[in-house]
Amino acid sequence: MSRFVYGLNPVLEALKAHPQDVVRVLLERGRDGRRSHGGDRVAEAAAAAGVRVEDAPHGDLARRSRGGVHQGVGAELAEFRYAELPDLLDAARDRGEPPFLLLLDGVTDPQNLGALLRSAHALGAHGVVLPKDRAAGITPAVSKAAAGALEHCSVARVTNLSRAVDDLKDAQVWSVALAADAERELPEVDLTAGTALVLGSEGRGVRPLVRKTCDHAARIPMAGLVGSLNVAAAGAIALYEVVRQRRARRKAP
Repeated sequence: MSRFVYGLNPVLEALKAHPQDVVRVLLERGRDGRRSHGGDRVAEAAAAAGVRVEDAPHGDLARRSRGGVHQGVGAELAEFRYAELPDLLDAARDRGEPPFLLLLDGVTDPQNLGALLRSAHALGAHGVVLPKDRAAGITPAVSKAAAGALEHCSVARVTNLSRAVDDLKDAQVWSVALAADAERELPEVDLTAGTALVLGSEGRGVRPLVRKTCDHAARIPMAGLVGSLNVAAAGAIALYEVVRQRRARRKAP
């Protein structure tokens, strides 16, 4: 089964990262019969990769993207291949780094998931772990929100997130649940060893059983009057804290 991605960056990154998985590129022409500048860029990239380019019938991309901002660009790709949890640990070992993972407990909003994937890739996480049930999976909207990062990011799906946390303990990876009511602040937790950040759903946060299984619970220091952050914003801050601590450790005499 193929998957559909839309938007300039997602399609360009798919052509760059794994052109062998791109079945065909679909480009929409304007009323003047011309493609957009972005469409021309995609056509050139597709030609260089040996990927077929077709004109999309008017309205086809809007229908496939369910009203998303497609920028006149879409593509059909091979079905998304989820990784396995050990694959993410192997990626860390191959890079000679302590594992750095992001676990998402029931994030259902595609925009938030896409933004978290983008942050995870940008800040060097070795992968993202999603539960199979009651959570968003990889969809065209998630790919668009990730702005191309999905094509470079390993994503694993697990049946039981608590069991995955236990499996990570066996691999010397310590899990930190983000929770607004935690006693410790995130900078107080050592994130320089193998680390898995665990973020919960937009409304409920990390579920009690998953939080109990984690090695630590921590909160992001807040100075303003608003007591909580959007999960995508919280995730970006937490991911950066891992990077900050590890860079400081490397620079220490």
